[in-house]
Amino acid sequence: MTDLLEGKYEPSTQQWVRDQVDLYESTGGKEGWHLRDREDWPIVVITSVGAKSGALRKNPVMRVEHDGAYLAVASMGGAPQHPVWYHNFLANPVVQVQDGPEPGLYKARLIDGPEYDEWWDRAVGVYEPYAEYKPRAEAAGRTIPLFVLEPVD
Repeated sequence: MTDLLEGKYEPSTQQWVRDQVDLYESTGGKEGWHLRDREDWPIVVITSVGAKSGALRKNPVMRVEHDGAYLAVASMGGAPQHPVWYHNFLANPVVQVQDGPEPGLYKARLIDGPEYDEWWDRAVGVYEPYAEYKPRAEAAGRTIPLFVLEPVD
C-alpha cells in the first residue's frame, strides 16, 4: 500500500496505538479492525500530517460512517485537553482514512450546531462510552470537538 499523504511516518509513542495500526495496515483491515476485544467497536485508521513536525501520524479512531463520510471524535476519554491529532486536523485538514484494504483522502471539517448533535448521536450509537466522556470534558470546561471527514474528489 502506498501512502496518499507525503511525509515521513513517525509511529505513536503509545505501544497499543502502534500495535493496532500495524496489525490493521498489515492485514488490510482484516485484523485489528476493532477496539480491544470488542467486535462491536469497529475502528478506522486515520493518517494526518503533524501540525508542528510535518510528520505523518496514524491513529485508530472509532468507525462512525454515514453516507460515505466519517466522523472523528476528539474525545480523549473526556480529558481536559484535546488529542494531538485535533491540532493536526486544524492545521492540515486533508487526511487519509483507511476503512478496509484501501485508503482514501478526506477533508476534515469541524462541526457545530444541529449537525454536531446529529453526528454525536451517531457516535454514541457506535461507541457508548462517548456518553460518559461528554460530561467529564464539560466539567473540565471543554466541548468534545467533532470533525466530519468528507471524500476529496
